[in-house]
Amino acid sequence: MSGSTISVVIADDQRMVRAGLRMVVETEPDMTVVGEASDGVEAVALVRRLRPDVVLMDIAMPRQDGLAATRALLTDAHPPRVIVLTTFDTDENLYNALRAGASGFLLKVSSPEHLITAIRVVADGEALLDPAITTRVISAFAGRPGPTPPRELAELTPRETDVLRLLARGLSNAEIAAHLTVGEATVKTHVARVLMKLDLRDRVQAVVYAYESGLVRAGST
Repeated sequence: MSGSTISVVIADDQRMVRAGLRMVVETEPDMTVVGEASDGVEAVALVRRLRPDVVLMDIAMPRQDGLAATRALLTDAHPPRVIVLTTFDTDENLYNALRAGASGFLLKVSSPEHLITAIRVVADGEALLDPAITTRVISAFAGRPGPTPPRELAELTPRETDVLRLLARGLSNAEIAAHLTVGEATVKTHVARVLMKLDLRDRVQAVVYAYESGLVRAGST
């Protein structure tokens, strides 16, 4: 995050939506909107020029949709954190947003408070993945044939594997700590090691990985 102010770019093809998002963001003294884009192509060019901390990315936009724009931006050497916004709360949108590499997924009907919290969470290097979202991820993977576990899983210690399983269920660090009867700092260390060993960017990617690898199956606990 650059300095003490969180810089934000808003990408949405509807001017009124952009105006509303800007109004919400700029009520916060530690946030500023540095640019707006009306389609995915414009968003990619703008973000690469302005290098914001966080991008609020609509899915349905002309020329290039938000998912393609997100995938393009996350190939950069120093990618921004992306929160995908949509009016469509569907498994397909959720799955595609997480696979594209988004750090968060919010409905446009979410409260202003939820949006501000989401921006702060992802700007701080975390991912916004609450239990409701995790449930949808599980549903998206339900019924898929079990893959052969990737070799990288063998690099994890038994405790790190336990942490990944619990993380995939949507548990917070505090909840994982309580479940394993260890300190929260210990869990943070385990999570960091899991991400490093599996070459994953954040908790969202870890959840997707856990299901795609077959480590966790839909309906398992």
